[in-house]
Amino acid sequence: MSATPPSASPHNRRRLGDILLEADLITADKLAIALTEQKKTGEQLGRIIVKLGFIPEQVMRDLLGSALGQASMDLDNTRLDPRVLAVLPKRLVERHQVIPVDWDGRTATLTLAMADTQDVAVIDKIQANIRDGITIRTVLAGQTEIARAIQKYYGVEVSLDGIIRELETGAVDLENLSSDQAMQFSHPMVRLVEMLLTDAVHRDASDIHIEPEMGFVRIRYRIDGVLSEVRSLHRDYLSGMVVRIKVLAGMNIAETRAPQDGRFSFNIASRAIDFRVAAQPTTFGENLVLRVLDRNKGIMRMEDLGLAKNTLKILKLMMAKPEGIILVTGPTGSGKTTTLYSMLSYLNTEQVNIMTLEDPVEYPMQMVRQTAVNPAANLDFANGIRSMLRQDPDIILVGEIRDKETAQMALRAAMTGHQVYSTLHTNSALGVFPRLLDMGVSAEILSGNIIGILSQRLVRVLCPACKGAHPPTPLERRLLGLEEGSEVMLRTAVGCAKCQFIGFKGRMTVMEAIRIDDDFDALIEKGAAKTAIAELARRKGISSMAEDGIRRVVEGATSLEEITRVLDLSKRLEG
Repeated sequence: MSATPPSASPHNRRRLGDILLEADLITADKLAIALTEQKKTGEQLGRIIVKLGFIPEQVMRDLLGSALGQASMDLDNTRLDPRVLAVLPKRLVERHQVIPVDWDGRTATLTLAMADTQDVAVIDKIQANIRDGITIRTVLAGQTEIARAIQKYYGVEVSLDGIIRELETGAVDLENLSSDQAMQFSHPMVRLVEMLLTDAVHRDASDIHIEPEMGFVRIRYRIDGVLSEVRSLHRDYLSGMVVRIKVLAGMNIAETRAPQDGRFSFNIASRAIDFRVAAQPTTFGENLVLRVLDRNKGIMRMEDLGLAKNTLKILKLMMAKPEGIILVTGPTGSGKTTTLYSMLSYLNTEQVNIMTLEDPVEYPMQMVRQTAVNPAANLDFANGIRSMLRQDPDIILVGEIRDKETAQMALRAAMTGHQVYSTLHTNSALGVFPRLLDMGVSAEILSGNIIGILSQRLVRVLCPACKGAHPPTPLERRLLGLEEGSEVMLRTAVGCAKCQFIGFKGRMTVMEAIRIDDDFDALIEKGAAKTAIAELARRKGISSMAEDGIRRVVEGATSLEEITRVLDLSKRLEG
C-alpha cells in the first residue's frame, strides 16, 4: 500500500494520514503512533495502520483505490480463472507478491492485483518475464488478500509426496522449491510439519490429529466438525514429527510418558495462525492433537452467524439489558466461543469497558482487556472475577462456569450492575437451572439475575454446487412435521470437486434462545421442575433447537441426516 497516494497532479498530492483523518477513520493519536512505527521500520504507512488494527485491510484498500482513482478488488470473494493464473509462474508471483486476475486477449492486456500499484520496479520485472506486446494493467488489493490467493491457487510450497521421497532417499525435491527456498533449504522433516500445518489451514480444518498405530501413523483433519483421514505415513516418521511440533510449542521433548500441553504461532499466507498442542501417551506412542485458531475467522458479525431473524432479535433484546448474566450452553466444539465473541464485537465501542477471563485467550480483540487464567499465579476464574470487578468493567466475559465459587462470583457481578457473559456445559438451555442448583447456587439468586440462555450446535451446510434433491419419505415427513399434501423437496449431500467430494462446505449455528422474563423468574424462585419451565417456554412460542434444525432442512440449507447426526429428533415420532 502506498504511503502517499499520488494524484494526477503533484500539486494535488495528498498524504494518506490527511485522507484518513478527514474521513474520520482514524484519530490523530493513532496516526501519530503509526507514524512513529513507520520511522522505526521504514514500512509503508498503510500497512502499518492495518497491522496495528486501526483500520481493516478492506477499508484501507477501497480508500486508497478511491484516492488514487484506481480500481480495487476483493480477492477473498473472487474466483480466479486457472488459465489466467497460468500466465505467470509460481516463483514470480511469490517473489513479487502479485497475482494475475484477468486477461484480455483482444488487447493483449494482463491485469495484476498488487498491494502497491505505484511500484514501477515490480511492474518492470513482471514485464521482463512475459512475452513482448503484453500490456500490464493494475488493480489494488490487500497484501494479506494477495498472499491468501497465492496460497489458495498456487498451492503449498513443496508437495507432501516430494518431501516423503526426500526423507526416504535423501534426494532433494528441487523441482518444487523456489530459488529463495533453495537458498534457505531446511530439513525435510521441518518442511513436512510445515506442509501439514499449511494444508490443514488451507482446508479450513479446526483440528489436526496425528495418531500412532502399530505399523503406521494416521493423520486426520476435523473439517466442519467431522474427522476425515487425509494421509497415512510410515511409523518411522512419528518421532521426528512429534519432536518438531514439541519444539515449536515449547514442550519437553524428553518427556514421553506424561501428557503435555503447548502453543505456538505460525505464519501462513502472511497471517499468524495459532496452534494449541496436546500430547497424550498411548499404547503405540504419543498422540498429538493440534487445535487450529485462525484469528481472521474467530470473530464473526452476529448477522453472519446464520441465525433465524426472530432468534437474532431475541439475542439483541437480551444484550440491551444493562445488568444480568447471559449463558451459552452446548458441548465442546459447538461454537460457543464464536457466538460470545460475536456478541462482544457487537457491543465493543469506546463507551464501554469490556474485560474477559479465558482459558486460554483464543482470539485477540481490539479495545477488550483479555486475561488468561493462570493457576500457577493463583489466578483462577473466581479470583479473576474478583480482580476484574476492581477494574471498573461494564461487560465481563467469564470463559466457563465450572464450580460453585465461579458461579456465585459471576452472579454477584451480575447483581452489582454488570453485564456478564459465560458458558456452561449442559445438553439444553433448560438444563442450566438444575446444573446451577446442583452446583449449590440458590434459586433465589438465580431468579432475577439471568437475562437469557442460548443453547446451540453446529451443523454442516450442503455444498451449493452439488446438493441433490428428493421428495420426503413418510418417515421423513413425520420427523419434519410436514403435511401429506405439502410439496417440499429435501436436499441431500452429493459431493464435487468444490467441496472435496464431501457434499458439505462450511457450518452454521442451530440455536434455541430463551429470554428470561418475570414469568420464568417466578418459576425459578419456586424451584419449579424442568418440565414446568419447558411448558412455559412452549406456551410462549419459543422455538426449540430441534425446530430450528428442521427449519434449516426445509429451507434446503442442510440435510435431515446431518440434523439427526447432531440433534435427537426421536421424540417427534412419539404418539
